Amino acid sequence: MAPFVRCGSMPHGIIGSVKHVSMVLVLRTHQLGQASGGIMNNDDEEKLPVPFKSAPSAQYSVTLRLEYPHEPGWIAAISTVIAQEGGGIGAIDLVHIHKGRTVRDYTVECHSADQEQSMIAAIKNINGVTVQSATDDTFRMHLGGKLEICSRIRLNSRAALSMAYTPGVARICKAIRHDPRTAFTLTIRKNCVAVVSDGSAVLGLGNIGAEAAMPVMEGKAVLFKEFGGVDAFPLCIDTHDTEEIIQFCRLIAPTFGGINLEDIAAPQCFDIETRLNKELNIPVFHDDQHGTAVVVLAGLINALKLTGRHPSNMKVAVSGAGAAAVACTRMLKDFGVEHIVVCDSHGAIYEGRDIGSNRVKRWVAENTNMDRQQGSLPDVLRGADMLLGLSRPALLTRHDILTMNKAPIIFAMANPTPEVMPEEAAGAVAVMATGRSDYPNQINNVLAFPGIFRGALDARASTINAEMKQAAAFAIADLISDDELLADYIIPSVFNSHVAPAVAHAVLKAAHHSGVARRMPKKIKMTV
Repeated sequence: MAPFVRCGSMPHGIIGSVKHVSMVLVLRTHQLGQASGGIMNNDDEEKLPVPFKSAPSAQYSVTLRLEYPHEPGWIAAISTVIAQEGGGIGAIDLVHIHKGRTVRDYTVECHSADQEQSMIAAIKNINGVTVQSATDDTFRMHLGGKLEICSRIRLNSRAALSMAYTPGVARICKAIRHDPRTAFTLTIRKNCVAVVSDGSAVLGLGNIGAEAAMPVMEGKAVLFKEFGGVDAFPLCIDTHDTEEIIQFCRLIAPTFGGINLEDIAAPQCFDIETRLNKELNIPVFHDDQHGTAVVVLAGLINALKLTGRHPSNMKVAVSGAGAAAVACTRMLKDFGVEHIVVCDSHGAIYEGRDIGSNRVKRWVAENTNMDRQQGSLPDVLRGADMLLGLSRPALLTRHDILTMNKAPIIFAMANPTPEVMPEEAAGAVAVMATGRSDYPNQINNVLAFPGIFRGALDARASTINAEMKQAAAFAIADLISDDELLADYIIPSVFNSHVAPAVAHAVLKAAHHSGVARRMPKKIKMTV
């Protein structure tokens, strides 16, 4: 049976699809180039850029095992259907050829689960093609979890067994009991971090509970190991009670060299971290707060170089008053930004506002917005030099951006959809950053936390203080030289192998200078 489209070379359908994709990519590149280069005057009128349909993403990757006649033209025919359905082919692999039939695996990226199903249905409608299986590659990656325990020693003799376990291990126990500090050299503690979550604020999913949070915490542990050489273990606990979470962390502290709090909702996360840092003698770090703040500051340092601004004479409008937004606000103030106005769902936060207040927002009211500006986020945005978005998707329009000062800085980090899309802001901003990996200037915590903990563990620091966090931010920013600095390159890639060592070294030095280091190694240990 011949395919419905067949020719000796690429079918016309494929050629048309490729031309269409190329046109879209050129358009998008041009728009982003405008955003980072030719800045419009804010008074200018301009038509909105053409909306950009979401591109295929690895998160919706599927491997299709397809069987069809072993004849020319079938790959082109199937590829045409995939392209028409909006899929992007990553690989085509031969499985086997038998009795005139070919079986191949097609790895295809889609832009949604619904589109994935639509594409599979379209392929099933091709006469002569059998879909033997369709495997979601993301789910396959998570089968059995992403972690395992590996031994660092070989038990290949009775002597080895008697040293690693009883009776020889008793000598190690006695040594630690005599001097508890030796637990950092004689056990995994020196390089081990607990990733603790109650599942109350996971990604953009909200309160999904401890079990559903596990895949994220496993992923966090993988990032610790891959980027910082740190052994981390996910501990998702079935309680949202502040005192129970604090008590849990107290009880596990003897096993770990540090505790990374993850995806715990505000305002409890502030109390939990503050209390644990006072009560424990190991670093406790809420990455949703401080990891974000460190990378935001790194990006801002380089954005200020590009725009010629100084922190003391700029106005920053912050969208959101959650954990990350408040931590960023604190860090920007420490950096010297004096004019900050934070907005929550009720608008600008100011002293005397009697709606939606809590302890954290009272701190915001007392330490920002000295002019007591009132109004909505668009009101606050007028005349601002920077938007720092850590809130909800699609809150702002191009018109709102055009009310800002000329050549503004936009960090729109709501995920997966930013407060304003880069295409909509194109041509009206000097620097644009998001939390997404498919746009330039991704503000990604993985640039910070592996190196921060690497440095803190190597210093055997008792805490991670403001000096260490600011040192981490400057280390990230400094990885981009003045010659390399561009509007679409203010933050290094997460795959830049120099990031974690540079951050670790800066954090270790800051720990030593600020008096919280309990040892000073000669070199940073990136692997164990």
